[in-house]
Amino acid sequence: MSDAPSTAPQHISVRELLEDTALGLKVRLVAGGAGLDRKIQHVRIQKSGLALVGHLHGVVPTRVQILGGTELSYLEGLRPAEQSSAVAALLSLELSCVLITRGVEPPPSLIAAAQRTDTPLLMCAERSSVAIGRLHALLDERLAPRTRIHGVLVDVFEVGVLLLGKSGIGKSECALDLVMRGHRLVADDAIECDYRPPGMVFGQPAALLRYHIEVRGLGILNIKDLFGVTAIRERKRLDLVVELKEEQQEFDRLGLEDESRDLLGVTIRKVTLPVRPGRNMSSIIEIAARNELLRQAGHHPARDLVQRLERSLEVGGPPPSHQLNRPPSSQFHAVTPPLNESSAPPPVTPRRS
Repeated sequence: MSDAPSTAPQHISVRELLEDTALGLKVRLVAGGAGLDRKIQHVRIQKSGLALVGHLHGVVPTRVQILGGTELSYLEGLRPAEQSSAVAALLSLELSCVLITRGVEPPPSLIAAAQRTDTPLLMCAERSSVAIGRLHALLDERLAPRTRIHGVLVDVFEVGVLLLGKSGIGKSECALDLVMRGHRLVADDAIECDYRPPGMVFGQPAALLRYHIEVRGLGILNIKDLFGVTAIRERKRLDLVVELKEEQQEFDRLGLEDESRDLLGVTIRKVTLPVRPGRNMSSIIEIAARNELLRQAGHHPARDLVQRLERSLEVGGPPPSHQLNRPPSSQFHAVTPPLNESSAPPPVTPRRS
């Protein structure tokens, strides 16, 4: 299954926006009910103050348009003919909807133009800043770029590890072993991924497959029923991609070559692990997760070793092997007995009478 993001634009209708309980605004429809099926396709709203003075360039019809106290006070200061002309020009753009904030009653000319053009005219009691914040939060969720990928997502030491590989290579078996080690399953087989700013991708299971995993020979297992709620997680950010491959090719032995995978425009670090009989893949995946935590903290063991080797070569070659990791001479003398001297006390010779 391809992990390329869908090219179809995400959208939500004005009707769905009004019915969404997660919005958290007291919104009511004032006029233009015939246009409730118009689509909202942008996560950011637009304040249309300049559009009321005739500057319509830059107005995006598929955004939510907000008119606050400042814009309405400007309209009220216009003569009736100018007011009607201003609102008619704005609503002629077939806007998704217009939201009046602060509970201010819209002027009759705006109501008439909304009714005439079937533009949903909404009103809420909250001030503009609150309305904008809650609309952004909801639209970020509803309009996030999404895709579905084939794989297994597990939470290992709070690192979201995405297991990829061809069918039958052992992804689900690895996930089951990790669950038995105390880690948590997020999704098996079909993973619903969505983008979140700034530059994060989250994964969750498809609704029908939640808590389930398929293991060849055992069939479908319910991880929540088998291991309890501590063995599952509803949603997790993708931090590391682990691709399982048969050991029939050359692999990076030192870990100096950084691999990555692009998902919904986000670059995620990837490691490729060879699979062969007898190899404990779940333990290696645990180490990969721990190593990812170290890398996120700024430590890169392979590069650190190479840099130490390069520095030692610059000063005339590496130190003798018996001096590697040896403490300073003063510390060494303090904790080490003299040469050829036993650390045990000398035997006691009985005195002759």
